[in-house]
Parts: sequence; structure tokens; C-alpha cells
Amino acid sequence: MKQTLVNQRLLAVFLAGGLLFNFPLLALWDPTLRWWGLPVFPTALFGLWAVLIACLVWIMERVPD
Repeated sequence: MKQTLVNQRLLAVFLAGGLLFNFPLLALWDPTLRWWGLPVFPTALFGLWAVLIACLVWIMERVPD
């Protein structure tokens, strides 16, 4: 039962990453917009990528009950 839940969470993170980094959602960003001198598009990409990695670490490194 526990392994099934981990597999479902990993699949959910994979699908979320696939949706977030797919063309239709990436096309919504304005590539010329800047925030504190940083371009928002690449900063957001690296931020989303870091969040996905943090989710994967959280799922994989949890101590089983």
C-alpha cells in the first residue's frame, strides 16, 4: 500500500512537470518582462524546476511509518 502511494505521488510530480514545461503554458510568459533586473521567464523556469526537484526529494526521502 505504501509503495503504491509513493508511485502515485511520483507520477503526479512527473505529470505536473510535463504540463508546466509544455508549450501552451510557456507561451503565456512575457519574455521581455523583468523583475528586480532579472528576466522573469528564465527565473521562473529555474524556480519551477527547483520546486519539482524539492518535491521529488521530499517524496523519496520521507521516513516510512
